[in-house]
Amino acid sequence: MIKMNSKQLMNIFLAAVVLFSIITITNTSTTYAAASPVGIVNYQLLVEQHPDSTKAEAEMKDAVEQAKTSFDTKSVNMNDQEKQSYYEQLQRGLQIKQQNLLEAIQNKVNDAVKAVAKSKGLTIVVDTGSAVYGEQDITDDVIKKIAPK
Repeated sequence: MIKMNSKQLMNIFLAAVVLFSIITITNTSTTYAAASPVGIVNYQLLVEQHPDSTKAEAEMKDAVEQAKTSFDTKSVNMNDQEKQSYYEQLQRGLQIKQQNLLEAIQNKVNDAVKAVAKSKGLTIVVDTGSAVYGEQDITDDVIKKIAPK
């Protein structure tokens, strides 16, 4: 019998966030044009500090709680195989919701990065993990753009 508690769901959610962040960061383009002005940003920090991130985290927490409640309620009369199948269905739904929430934030961050880069005359912006030397860090400028005080 599979029992799912909120701590297990939250751990799964956090693991998915970390995995998705790593995938996003490692997919950053590393193609450079000769003599082009290059900027860098801490992309993960920008996503974390975006004002919509708090709302997205709350929505995910609510979704996890709803999934747990749904599982606890609907799985009472299910056999182990049905429970496993239903659990996997709920997990897929949570992953899709997380992707949609994160994608919306990433699109807003990308727009802000593009705007700041354009205003500074930068033709390329890469994540700090891809930069080795000499690039202009525009992370603080983008944070000001996405979360003005």
